[in-house]
Amino acid sequence: MKYALLIYGSRWSRDLPEDEREAVFREYEALFDAPGVVDVIRLHPPEAATTVRLDDGQALLTDGPFVDAKEYLGGLYVLEADNLDAATALAERIPATRMGGGVEVRPIMEA
Repeated sequence: MKYALLIYGSRWSRDLPEDEREAVFREYEALFDAPGVVDVIRLHPPEAATTVRLDDGQALLTDGPFVDAKEYLGGLYVLEADNLDAATALAERIPATRMGGGVEVRPIMEA
């Protein structure tokens, strides 16, 4: 089964000294090659987003997210694993879990 490991965090990296920040990023990169990891998607911060809504059939575009949140989706790993226990074991290794954020593990629906 495939799982999406959705990584939620804050702007923790801005508060770390350069050497510590680089060490954390190396931890993320090491997980790129973990068994079962199929894909990795890194996202720009929310202020780089454009939100699209429809109002009476007309598209309304706004900069950034609609809500101001403490945590935001920063990226995700797509993992192929035998079961939820294997997926959560990898999620526990993602640095966000120990840095005030969290990882949502969600099964992916196959087409």
